[in-house]
Amino acid sequence: MSIYQTKVINIGPEAELFKGEKMMILFGENAPEDLAEYCYNINVNDINGSIEPGLTLQIGQDQYQITAVGDVVEKNLKDLGHITIRFNGSKDAELGGTLYVEDKELPSLSVGTEITIG
Repeated sequence: MSIYQTKVINIGPEAELFKGEKMMILFGENAPEDLAEYCYNINVNDINGSIEPGLTLQIGQDQYQITAVGDVVEKNLKDLGHITIRFNGSKDAELGGTLYVEDKELPSLSVGTEITIG
């Protein structure tokens, strides 16, 4: 069952800047102008359930096991579409707005890429 589903609607010109740090930033269509250029813009949708470690984040065809969930991930995702995804396998949610997933190669995103949590 899918807890959250969205689609990439725009990609900021500097969005891939954070790939070297194994992270990406998602933000809804209302991202502040100075932040939008660093984000993958997504549709803001409701969350149907709880996002917890052990669930799967799917970006296009790539799947990642969720290892830790910051305490404001659900609220920020539902209200703003704004979270950071760290691909470092951390089991400690050091930052409240960050979703941590297993340490694997980052996916390639394009406009229309589907993102699902379930």
